[in-house]
Order: sequence, then C-alpha cells, then structure tokens
Amino acid sequence: MLIHPQFDPIALQAGPLAVRWYGLMYLAGFLAFLWLGKRRAAAQSWHGMSAQDLDDLLFYGVFGVVFGGRLGQVLFYEPGYYLAHPLEILAVWKGGMAFHGGFLGVLVAMALWGRKSGKTFFQVTDFIAPLVPLGLLAGRIGNFINGELWGRVADATLPWAMIFPNVDMLPRHPSPLYQAAGEGLLLFVILWLYSSRRRPLGAVSGLFLIGYGTLRFVAEFFREPDHGILGLSYVVSMGQWLSLPMLPFGLWLLLRKPAGR
Repeated sequence: MLIHPQFDPIALQAGPLAVRWYGLMYLAGFLAFLWLGKRRAAAQSWHGMSAQDLDDLLFYGVFGVVFGGRLGQVLFYEPGYYLAHPLEILAVWKGGMAFHGGFLGVLVAMALWGRKSGKTFFQVTDFIAPLVPLGLLAGRIGNFINGELWGRVADATLPWAMIFPNVDMLPRHPSPLYQAAGEGLLLFVILWLYSSRRRPLGAVSGLFLIGYGTLRFVAEFFREPDHGILGLSYVVSMGQWLSLPMLPFGLWLLLRKPAGR
C-alpha cells in the first residue's frame, strides 16, 4: 500500500523568508496561462488578442483567483473557523482556496477587463477557458504536496490506495491526483482541441462549464467531503452542489443559436 510522502510544504527557505510549494504551483499555473495564451493569440487571430492583452488579463486574473478563491473558502467551506480566526483569512500561503470562489472572482475580473478593453464578456471567457485547466492541475498537485483534500476510505486491495499519516492509517483515494488528471489534464486536452477551430460565441465557455462541472462532480465521490455551509454530506457534497449550476448553463451556451445566425 502507498503512503503519502509527507512533503515539507516549504520548498525554499532563507532565514525568516520561506517559499512554499503551494505558492510555486500557483506561479506555475499563471506562467502556463501566459505561455499558452500568447501561443493561442498568435495562432488564432480571430480572437483579437495581443501579447499586451495577455499581460493585462493575467494581472486581472491573479487578483480574481486569489481574492475570489480565498473568499470562497471562507464563505462556502469554513465560515465558522474564519469568523473565530479572522486574521487567518489573509494567510493564503497556508492553502485554502476554493475553486468556485476563484472562478467567480475571475469572471468578475474578466468582465472588468473586457469592459475596459472594448471586448464582450464571452469573447474574453472563450479565449481564456482552454488556458485554465493546467492551472487547476498545478493547484491540485499543490494540494497533494500539502497532504490536504484527501480522499474517502478505499478498498485496501486498490493498487494506488494511499495512507495519509496526517489523517489516519486507513487506505484512501489520492483524490487530489484524480482531480489533477481529470479537471486538469483531461479538460485541458478537450478544450484545447475543441477551441483549435473557430466556434460560436460562448461555445468554448459552455464546454468548460460542462467539462469542469461533470469531472468535479464525479471526483467528489472519491474525495472526503468538506463540511461546508450545508454540513457534512456523503450524498451530495459541497463541491457537487456548487458544480451543479455549471452544467445547465454550460449546456445552454453550447447549444444556443448565436445572434445573427
């Protein structure tokens, strides 16, 4: 049976200054966004995006991810804890970033940038959607390094069942790796291939919503549920509740008839 390596969460340290693996994973995600985005802008001129646009998008996106992700963690998953420890809200380097909060934060940031640059909301979201999954992959690797978001108890005969000593000595699903493979790598391949041709406005965004919502919903069956504001549930987890609205809205975007067609 596999045992979680219990990585040191600090990658580099010089005196009181420490660089954590979790932060480095976010940095890797942002750099992947920038690199892929510039390739996409150069190869697909119909988006009307420039290299300078990518720099601005990343600037806005970083704030959306960090503030939205942390706010989502506070409001959706641990409101009681952060109400009792308000200063911990600022300790983002310790982990605790909710995807759905970060997703909403990015949407607000992209809407603001689109308004400033004269581009429509779905022009922006269709462009960035294929750039997001590799950042999700990096984030889930960060979760795994931190030994957090562990999976539900698994059959001991499962070849990749893993013990997380910081939790207990029971075999569990290494769910952060499942999510890295699904919401990260698989979703990236699907969106990158689908968006390689010009699609109706909103279609790429719709496929992202369907893909992420479905893959996250399935992954939650293998992940130990969070308490969340709705309480602990082994039937429908907080992550599943938050993913459900993504599916019908994504389907509507994918199937709708764009104006003028």
